[in-house]
Amino acid sequence: MTKPLYCVKVGSSTLDRSDIGDGGIYAEIATLVRRGARVLMVAGGAAGIERHYRTIGRSMPELGLSSGDAVRYCPPEEMPHLVEAYRRVTLPAVEAGLKAQGLTVNTATATHLVRGKANRPLKVRSTTGGTRLVRDHRAGMPTEVDTVRLEALLDAFDVVCLSPPVADAEGDPLNVDADVLAAVLANSLRADHLRLVTGTAGLLADPHDPASTLTDLYPGEGAAFAGGRMKQKVRAAEIALDASADVAICGPDTLTDPTGWTRFWPSREPAPDLALLTRAAAIPSVSGDERELAEYLQGWCAAEGLDAEIDPAGNLVATKGGGPRRLLMLGHLDTVPFHWPTSWQEDGTLFGRGTVDAKGCLVNFLEVLAAADVPAGAQIRVVGAVEEEISSSKGAFWVRDHYPADAVVIGEPSGSGTLTLGYHGLFKLRITATVDSGHSAARDAVSAPDALIAALALYREAVLAEAPESLSAVIDTWTGREPGRDTATAILNFRTPPGAAPEALIKALPDLPGVDAAILRATPGFQGGRTSPLAKSFAKAFAANEIRARHVVKKGTSDMNTLATTWEGVPMVAYGPGDSALDHTDAERIGADEVRRARAVLAAAVADWLAREAR
Repeated sequence: MTKPLYCVKVGSSTLDRSDIGDGGIYAEIATLVRRGARVLMVAGGAAGIERHYRTIGRSMPELGLSSGDAVRYCPPEEMPHLVEAYRRVTLPAVEAGLKAQGLTVNTATATHLVRGKANRPLKVRSTTGGTRLVRDHRAGMPTEVDTVRLEALLDAFDVVCLSPPVADAEGDPLNVDADVLAAVLANSLRADHLRLVTGTAGLLADPHDPASTLTDLYPGEGAAFAGGRMKQKVRAAEIALDASADVAICGPDTLTDPTGWTRFWPSREPAPDLALLTRAAAIPSVSGDERELAEYLQGWCAAEGLDAEIDPAGNLVATKGGGPRRLLMLGHLDTVPFHWPTSWQEDGTLFGRGTVDAKGCLVNFLEVLAAADVPAGAQIRVVGAVEEEISSSKGAFWVRDHYPADAVVIGEPSGSGTLTLGYHGLFKLRITATVDSGHSAARDAVSAPDALIAALALYREAVLAEAPESLSAVIDTWTGREPGRDTATAILNFRTPPGAAPEALIKALPDLPGVDAAILRATPGFQGGRTSPLAKSFAKAFAANEIRARHVVKKGTSDMNTLATTWEGVPMVAYGPGDSALDHTDAERIGADEVRRARAVLAAAVADWLAREAR
């Protein structure tokens, strides 16, 4: 499971106030690290530069732009002082603040990791009242990042902190805007989240009203509200949208509190009823990085008057009603890697990772929950589970053990006209073959991969003899070498039909010399019937929407299997919009009409189940 990457740009005014109270921004960054994130911090240096210039008794030159703004003048003779300001003032303070939180830190100017290109000559106000061109101003745009070295640093330290300047093609320092540097770094590293931390509560609609935060913006909208330094933050935010980072301008002390954010969305929804889906799809939530999406959906639930929390497993849990008859709608928050900017097409199709698998399903669950009229004596619980896409199924196991229910709808794409009655099971093995080290040219030499290939064939044969309808695939391989021995390892995956008992499959595994088989997952298949009250409610809902429904048992595995390991006699189906053939592909997309039709069917089925159970 890859750790999510946050790129966090912190302005100098925020850094200056972080040595008080509970650690300020440094404590907030420590929270991200302890949540399991990698953090690349970009430090702004205006305050540190001013302090350094005062210390050395040097006046700081400025240029007046024709727009009326002023910028720091950076001719070649000033650049060494600028570099020293970061190295002696800003970066040591950052390192001290982060180490005080118990973090390992690497700080440096970006000159050894980022290349840049100088800007064109700058047009400034002349002392005679006109304008003139300044050609020696050493400012530019970052253009190229040494991602290999930077990734290595991110793997080695809790936090890596860079600051301007970067280096030009000749290796000379070139000043760049720190917000833009953060955006370029986020794009180059395909960061999951970009946070631009400033001294106000996000971007304000009225600069004189600190409570006028603009909560949501789309490309091209922010410039109308930005003045002074905020212009660069808006520019940086829109640069970062090109590579799908979850982008927000954050206020002081709100890095982990979205109420002080202006969030930037890559694509505007074509209609209000598609807004939640559009935004949920835009927030990256690869397995292990579900928290940002969970918190966003929790906020949406609160605005809709729903009780919602994030449970100890990290699941989003929203409920309505408090009666003993319980309907569980279980979706999942996470996606497989990787993500890309969401976008609506003219034909009403939303492209983006997770649109099909399975944010469309989860969003429909929440929309139906918000609109549902839950009678006395009943309860609907919607759960967005974590880690469904990896073997842990952490969220579903927590649901199984803590949220009993009388009927379950699993949120997985079946298409709006299809009801899934069950899934194959998952039997996953890690098989390692070990041989003595030797030259491959030796007589009768058997390499570790040779031994592994032979072992895989025998394990496949044994499992398929016990469960002939199983599907098998080797999904990963690697080799290793230790003194005196070589190893080869593979992950062997079986999709086993309902009725194939994991205990029997385990018992059937051969005992091979020099081969170790570790059981990573042994989840049985599950198949429900078409006669349960829940299935009948869906049948009625399909008919009401003039859909001739299909009923299927899928070869994949879902959280339905996890619940079925201990829940007996609980009716379960899976339903959700989207073409499951697009799951995990780079063509993942979903149509607006498909989402709406599935939502209508789901709403009708839920209403009928509630009424049916009340009779």
